[in-house]
Amino acid sequence: MRVFVTGATGFIGSAVVKDLIAAGHQVLGLCRSDEKAAALAAAGAEVISGSLEDLNSLKDGAARSDGVIHLAFNHDFSKFVANCEDDRRVIKALGSVLVGSDRPLIVTSGTGMANTVPGKPATEDNVVISSSVIPRAASEEAAASVAADGVNVSVVRLPQVHDTVRQGLITYAIAMAREKGVCVYIGDGHNRWPAAHVLDTARLYRLAIEKAEPGAKYHAVAEEGVAVRDMMEVIGRRLDLPVKSIAPAEAEAYLGWLAMFASHDVPASSEQTRKRLGWQPTGPTMLADLERLQVSDS
Repeated sequence: MRVFVTGATGFIGSAVVKDLIAAGHQVLGLCRSDEKAAALAAAGAEVISGSLEDLNSLKDGAARSDGVIHLAFNHDFSKFVANCEDDRRVIKALGSVLVGSDRPLIVTSGTGMANTVPGKPATEDNVVISSSVIPRAASEEAAASVAADGVNVSVVRLPQVHDTVRQGLITYAIAMAREKGVCVYIGDGHNRWPAAHVLDTARLYRLAIEKAEPGAKYHAVAEEGVAVRDMMEVIGRRLDLPVKSIAPAEAEAYLGWLAMFASHDVPASSEQTRKRLGWQPTGPTMLADLERLQVSDS
């Protein structure tokens, strides 16, 4: 296949590009930076210059491909709602090129969109929370919209994706711990976040676009739920920082914008995904990667 990948130079996207090429696929990668374009080309991909703001570049990439993996997202959380609405527009633009064809579009979301039963792991077939409640659900609403127009679209929902350098939202928690001089969790810290290693996640995206199953929802989940307290204790040990519980009212002072997520208990299952794709994660666990966390301030 000839696959157009947005976010091709990002943490997950660069791993997806390498996995696709290793499996014999051709890759068109969206890139806005000359420096990153060189690295993308060196990996074996064809570079499409553009950005999420340039809808024509997105449509061009989609038009030249046999399928699209949309991974790019603006992670400036000070503009979270606006960024989620931008993603809605991007997905509609990509979908407009694929209407009436069998060419697959893979859209990225989060497992939290399906956490509709408190205390229970989110499943792939759970009802999705509205974007009026969780703005990131705009991506899944856009996927449903283009599906209704005749696009072969499926959704990959991400947990906290990690290696020894980056760990999803935990990366921001680590930065805040360095700044404040303490690692914190809210209450008893038993709330759980699902996780998966970046290479396992990349392989799942490849399997999803190869299967090209219309309307499918996949969970890139290797671990259903890792307790936030356990993660903070490992981070505290690696950074030689104290670890303590805080009250919900203190969360913003310690965690900034991350406070809006920090107390959520959002376990997720991937049982259906594993059966449908034959996906079996083999990478290190979240805690294993945190135990090898790079501690340099650079």
